[in-house]
Amino acid sequence: MSGNRQHYNETFKRETVKYVQEQSKTVEQIADELNINPGTLRNWVKKYRAFEHEPVNHGETLRQQTQLIEDQKREIDDLREEIAILKKAMHIFSKEKN
Repeated sequence: MSGNRQHYNETFKRETVKYVQEQSKTVEQIADELNINPGTLRNWVKKYRAFEHEPVNHGETLRQQTQLIEDQKREIDDLREEIAILKKAMHIFSKEKN
C-alpha cells in the first residue's frame, strides 16, 4: 500500500490557512476544493492560525448564519410590537375611572 504522499511547503500551508480564515466556507468544503485531506487542513489551521482564538467556520455556512440573523431580526420586531401593544393596554387600564 504505497501511496503517493503530497508534500506542501510552508508558504503554501500558510497561504491555505489564510484562505480558510478569509472564507465563509467550511474546512471540509475548502479541503475538497483544494484536494487536501480535511484532517490535514485542520492540523494546518491549528498550527498556522494567525490569531489563536479566532473562530474558524467548521459547520455553518454563510447562508445558514444569514438565515439565523434574519430570523432573529423578525423575532425582535415581533417582540417590539408586543411591547408597544402592552404599553398601550397598560396605559388604558391604568387610567382612573370617573
